[in-house]
Amino acid sequence: MDKRITKVALIGKFRSGETAEAVRLIADYLESRGLTVFIEADTGASLGDHAWQTFPLAEIGAAADLAVVLGGDGTMLAAARALAPSGVPLVGVNRGRLGFLTDIASTDMLDALGRLLDGEYRIEHRFLLHAEVRRQGELLVKSDAVNDVVLAKGGLGRMIEFSVRVDGEFIYSQRSDGIIVATPTGSTAYALSANGPILHPSVRGFAMVPLCPHALSNRPIALGLEAEVEIVLAPPYEAIVHVDGQLHMDVRGEDRIRIRRSDHEVTLLHLPDHSYFAMLREKLRWSELPKEH
Repeated sequence: MDKRITKVALIGKFRSGETAEAVRLIADYLESRGLTVFIEADTGASLGDHAWQTFPLAEIGAAADLAVVLGGDGTMLAAARALAPSGVPLVGVNRGRLGFLTDIASTDMLDALGRLLDGEYRIEHRFLLHAEVRRQGELLVKSDAVNDVVLAKGGLGRMIEFSVRVDGEFIYSQRSDGIIVATPTGSTAYALSANGPILHPSVRGFAMVPLCPHALSNRPIALGLEAEVEIVLAPPYEAIVHVDGQLHMDVRGEDRIRIRRSDHEVTLLHLPDHSYFAMLREKLRWSELPKEH
């Protein structure tokens, strides 16, 4: 990243008192370093009285050189979807629980941000998925996804039926609770709990993971980056399409969900000593090998 960081936006977990306190602390620290600080509008409203300029989330990409996201992965997902088109890099400070995307600990946040501002960072680009839902040819909704696009059974609680095509070729018809199409970023989210594979962020592809399939022969499939998936819900079933677990839409029989790589990527900054596998060991509580004496 050649551009010098002079303007930093802060995005916090909505209506969190602890996060509001951390936002103020970081804002004061950044100003002490001579940087201009912006606050995302909803975050600013949770701070009470303050003198910092605020911007809606959609406008932060044009205003800032860096966005610091304080919260859990949900906060980061919403910020990443909104800011990916602008290319503004994101740094995550974990104020949530697991924090697969927010890798800076809140206890070390000022020291870590200081190192990043001094140029100690690695840049990582992660691709997004693009999903469109069409009904009789008409586009109903479209959205990018950082983690996943999920077709899931609706409120009736019964299995649904749908067909899947990849690059126009029929793959299978399936009876199940649904299907997850997940990026490597999302492979450690909902897809992981559905026995999907963990995909390293460097993998240029994505995974289709069935949700409780009726036939045990339905297994996860890894696809290449340029693949295009089309899922058609069979009538008379009704279901729900979820994007990153945050955006939702009801669908019905013969609706088509098309999923491909997005034209946008999210840019993340990590400290040089950040390790993806160390993060997995910590978050998934994997046992380490015995140390040699």
